Amino acid sequence: MERIPTHGIEVFLTIVREGSMRSAATALGVGASAVSLQLKALEERLGIELFFRTTRSVELTEAGRVLFEAAAPAHRDLTYAFKKTKEMARSTTGTLRLSLSRGAYIAALAPHLKDFLADNPGINLELSWNEELVDINRQGFHCGIRMGDVLSQDMIAVRITPPIKSAFFAAPSYLRAHGTPVRPRDLLGHQCVRHRHPTSGMLREWWVSEDGQDTCIDPPARLIFDSAAGVIQAACEGHGIGWSMKATMQEHLKTGELATLLEPFAKDLPPFYLYFPEQNKRVECLRLLVNFLKSQSKSSVAPDAVAVTNSCS
Repeated sequence: MERIPTHGIEVFLTIVREGSMRSAATALGVGASAVSLQLKALEERLGIELFFRTTRSVELTEAGRVLFEAAAPAHRDLTYAFKKTKEMARSTTGTLRLSLSRGAYIAALAPHLKDFLADNPGINLELSWNEELVDINRQGFHCGIRMGDVLSQDMIAVRITPPIKSAFFAAPSYLRAHGTPVRPRDLLGHQCVRHRHPTSGMLREWWVSEDGQDTCIDPPARLIFDSAAGVIQAACEGHGIGWSMKATMQEHLKTGELATLLEPFAKDLPPFYLYFPEQNKRVECLRLLVNFLKSQSKSSVAPDAVAVTNSCS
């Protein structure tokens, strides 16, 4: 497809509007020679002259008149579209679309959501809860919130929480029937409820801190779910021991449906990051959300997304 010489069109239209190449140069803030060269290049590309030139003025040829009548409205529309697009980037009103897991919502966004909405009455949030990692560019999201160990390297990432507390948990009825593990190795003899990550297809690793060392354990999985919510629900029903973010089970702990165990050995999980593609960094509504969540966290701003990866050996 042939590329349109937009700079040349703008020069051409300015000459018509101003009545001379010198006046057009002044209006465009460039030298008269630059205007002359741009016009000459446009005429050579089209293969026809657009103006009758005299020492005092320029007049449109028939070809120039055809171009002007077609290009002037299109240029006005393009200028208007460009202006409106720039206004959108600076606008403090609009809808931000976020992709995040239920855990990310509970731990990173929910505690601050009421204050953010109160401080920014012109911003609406459209939230998509999804355990899977999604392509936020392809699916039209402005940003996402995930833990630092699953972030893509091609995103800008801003740390918005400290490390996340984890917990081993089970229903009191299960512990009465099967006993309470005292050391992490005791989990190998228990029925466990585990989480398979829907994106990678891998069972989520269980990490413990014992004797100053972080260790990955692989207990037998009696039940496996593709969501953390499923793990918590099954544990509430007495099917076994689970492991997840402590924040996601607070209500069940308060009601006594669940009890935590092995608390001295529970290893912190990576912090949550708000991440977004480079092209979205100038969206004003997103900038307001980023700055607000940063201000709520005592942690410093993270650099571009750096995955924190751990794996069982």
